[in-house]
Amino acid sequence: MAKKVLVLLANGFEEVEAVTPVDYLRRAGLEVISAAIGGSLALRGARGITINADVTLGELAGKGKAAAASWDAVILPGGMPGASNLAASRETGALLREMAAAGKWVCAICASPAVVLAPLGLLSGKKFTCYPGMEEKVRGGKWSGDRVVVDGNIITSRGAGTAGAFAVAVIGGLLGEAEGKKVAESVLL
Repeated sequence: MAKKVLVLLANGFEEVEAVTPVDYLRRAGLEVISAAIGGSLALRGARGITINADVTLGELAGKGKAAAASWDAVILPGGMPGASNLAASRETGALLREMAAAGKWVCAICASPAVVLAPLGLLSGKKFTCYPGMEEKVRGGKWSGDRVVVDGNIITSRGAGTAGAFAVAVIGGLLGEAEGKKVAESVLL
């Protein structure tokens, strides 16, 4: 059975940071579902590109599939105000806490590590990275300038230019480094 990954999208998300992981993870054979925060499937990205999510987080909750038991990983793109919109969602916060407590992969890029994960306490004592300058908002974490950082079940990355490496790291966490490397080579990363 394929591992399942949930990508959470809110208006103002960074398009590259959302689409690249979905694309790369599907190339690796993972089941990837995008879920919109809010009532509409159509979401407008930070650069004005509209993307339709597969489902809303509310619909998943109604089907009993908005719990950690339904997913192997969750991915949070950055972008502003997308990261702030994710952080404002109680359902998102509850899911992230549950995923982290269950040892599932919690993956965030750009502003989302600082804006979404840190206020939930998920970066406390963890090595992390994020968009330059956002690390100043994080208390209790250990910032790194690396492009991608894996610490336990938390994967973080810096921004749109690191989205490919971020996606490969997520694949590596779920399927092993060799599978991540295969996808990286197939897309000439």
